[in-house]
Amino acid sequence: MFMQVIILLVGFLFLVKGADWFVEGAASIAKKLGIPQLIIGLTIVAMGTSMPEAAVSITAGMNKNAGITIGNVVGSNILNILIILGVTALITNVAIQKSTFLYEIPFMIVITIVLMIFGITGSEVTFAEGVIFWILFLAYLGYLFVMARKGNDQEDGETKDYPIWKCLLLMALGGILVVKGSDFAVSGASEIARYFGISERFIGLTIVALGTSLPELVTSVTAAKRGNAGIAIGNIVGSNIFNILFVIGTTALICTVPFESKFIIDTEIAILCGVILWLGTFRHKELRKPCGILMLLCYAAYFVYLCMV
Repeated sequence: MFMQVIILLVGFLFLVKGADWFVEGAASIAKKLGIPQLIIGLTIVAMGTSMPEAAVSITAGMNKNAGITIGNVVGSNILNILIILGVTALITNVAIQKSTFLYEIPFMIVITIVLMIFGITGSEVTFAEGVIFWILFLAYLGYLFVMARKGNDQEDGETKDYPIWKCLLLMALGGILVVKGSDFAVSGASEIARYFGISERFIGLTIVALGTSLPELVTSVTAAKRGNAGIAIGNIVGSNIFNILFVIGTTALICTVPFESKFIIDTEIAILCGVILWLGTFRHKELRKPCGILMLLCYAAYFVYLCMV
């Protein structure tokens, strides 16, 4: 028991320090290369913090156990918006860039709808549909490349000017610590929960779901506190897009991904989360505390629903 507590604490330490290094390196590269911090958040940071979901889902697919893929991705995407952006909004107002409001959030909503259509029509995501997701993913990367070449919408934030090699080193070490920290935190918390007799179902709905999203949570909160709001919001939107297009798309190329009927409601809720984020930033073009509180209340309602079904 004592060892599990140590593992949990080490996991959180790795997460906090790793996220700090990752955001610091990414923000410095954005400044040095003239790339908008938003683009860094939507690509490198988003993909790095989505690695736990990608590793779990793709490994499951290779082991012919892809049934957990949809629940892992959809559940993570819901938690990313309602919990992570909700908590981040309580800490500080998070500015939403014009391109995020007009393009990235609507794109995230559209591909979630596409995922739901794939699930409804065949109760699975097939190889052909995985190819479609990959085509959309490449198109998304192309869009980001165009955005990066424009190099506009730079954000002001607390960013240190490091040499490129140090930026890359910080990001590499930070990424490793974030992923390993997530593993330690989930493992330690799960063992502690079992020790106290908490059910496996409750563990899956709370500790494991939150644990796989801890990198996004810590990275977003760290970015927001440092003033790098483009990375904070871009990290979540980019992670959700990456989760659907890359994680599910890649898993579907390995094997057919089952889409159980109960996931239809979850996917609809994921779509609703995107709409709430878009509407919540419509007026002021930033995510404010009232919307953050609404998001947390929505997740509480969703959690109650999960406990009842």
